[in-house]
Amino acid sequence: AAVYTARENIETVLYERGVIGGLAAVTDKVDNYPGFADGVSGLELAAQLQAQAERFGAQIRLGEVTGVQDQGDWRLLSTDSGDVRARTVLIATGSDYKKLGVPGEAEYYGRGVHYCATCDGAFYRDKRLVVVGGGNSAVQEALFLTRFASHIDMLVRSRLKASRIMLDELARQADKITVHLEVTTDQIVGDQGGVVKVVGTQNGQRREYPTDGVFVFIGLKPNTEFLRGSPVAFDQRGLIMTDDNLMTAVNGVFAAGDVRSGATMQIASAVGEGATAALKIREFLDDRSRQASPTSLSDHAEAALAP
Repeated sequence: AAVYTARENIETVLYERGVIGGLAAVTDKVDNYPGFADGVSGLELAAQLQAQAERFGAQIRLGEVTGVQDQGDWRLLSTDSGDVRARTVLIATGSDYKKLGVPGEAEYYGRGVHYCATCDGAFYRDKRLVVVGGGNSAVQEALFLTRFASHIDMLVRSRLKASRIMLDELARQADKITVHLEVTTDQIVGDQGGVVKVVGTQNGQRREYPTDGVFVFIGLKPNTEFLRGSPVAFDQRGLIMTDDNLMTAVNGVFAAGDVRSGATMQIASAVGEGATAALKIREFLDDRSRQASPTSLSDHAEAALAP
């Protein structure tokens, strides 16, 4: 979106609270993004997008947006570095990893419990691991972890829901990955050194899975906490609802990508929505024939993007 708004000569500031590129940046290999016949690492794709946006003049700031208010001609963004006014706002905050919510998960976060294989997998060379989940992400991350782990126990709550190509690859790794179906993860147990086992239930029977680490991939939740209490409308899953122009219930506030209701949760479609939102922002600004924005970008902007 920032690439498009900046190319449209819209004064653009992009706020990022974590890693540029979000979940895409911490994906080992993106294999279904158009134009990369052999796939591309998520980190490389994110770096190229950042460089492209900055080449066209977008300013990228590390910081967190904590609220958005409609003030008529302006939108007021509350950030951890002060308030910023913008003519328009695009919410592209994406989604984050869901948590299991079981005993031991929070206690051993970063000390044996992880949500990113590419970030932390290398710490477990020749170690035994548990992967929790049964969708595409879980299978893909488990396959990646075979580069390091001696063996992986994959705990699936019901059945495997990954695509056929993922399941075929999983079958080829049967010597390193053991799949356990209909297992609920009940507890993560550890000691002073870190995680030592996962306790679960399978067909009513208690099961224990010795492990040196646990990687959890059970889905995503939208990053919309900062909008709670605002006029922005959400669907039953907590995703932002928009009209055909990708505008939210708040005038001048748009949403695109994995945070938006109706999104397909794919990088390619998120990029398309970002481009569409940028063009709709251009139309919004033109339709209202707004006066030129103040020159102090530290306090004002035409478009503020919160990814």
